[in-house]
Amino acid sequence: MEQEMERRILPIQEMEIRKIEDKSIIGGYAAKFEQLSEPLWGFREKIRPGAFAKSLSERNVIAFWNHNTDMVLGNTESNTAKVWEDEIGLRFEVELPDTTAGRDAMTLVQRGDVKGVSFGFRTRVDEWDESDKNNVIRTLVDVMLYEVSPTAMPAYPQTNVAARSIQDIYEEHKKDVEESRKRQCETRDRAAKIRQNQIIIAGLEVKQL
Repeated sequence: MEQEMERRILPIQEMEIRKIEDKSIIGGYAAKFEQLSEPLWGFREKIRPGAFAKSLSERNVIAFWNHNTDMVLGNTESNTAKVWEDEIGLRFEVELPDTTAGRDAMTLVQRGDVKGVSFGFRTRVDEWDESDKNNVIRTLVDVMLYEVSPTAMPAYPQTNVAARSIQDIYEEHKKDVEESRKRQCETRDRAAKIRQNQIIIAGLEVKQL
């Protein structure tokens, strides 16, 4: 079953606003590696370096205004948006269009009314550390990146659909872990029985001799 798209909304750090001739450009980091999120749904999350690399080589990434698909700010295919990884995280630059959305974006970012940026993705590979039940950590290892969006919400809010989706992912993970542990126990039990039978058989052979 295909996963729902998840979103992470972060404060814009080191936000840049530039004008080159008649071009208005905004940019910053949409994500930073190895930094823990705020508590989500019973766990915290971090992103491993390279998590976006495969996706960036495979598909177009679109910049929307506040996730509104009717308000496109740019995309990587047309080179009006640039999205790449560096040693810090996922960096982006968007050449804003001369549209209502583009002009609004520039004005609101300049004024400081919009201080967040979000990225939308689907998980391909993740890892869970449950060694501390009070501090479960999910690590995004490989994700399919779809969008980056300047937004006015510098936190980690999710839609109800996304929240249910990620909770389902976590529950599925716990179920997988439990089943894996059960299989390991069954394997150990079978191995112990085999060793016990081998000892019994060896004993009988010795007696026969």
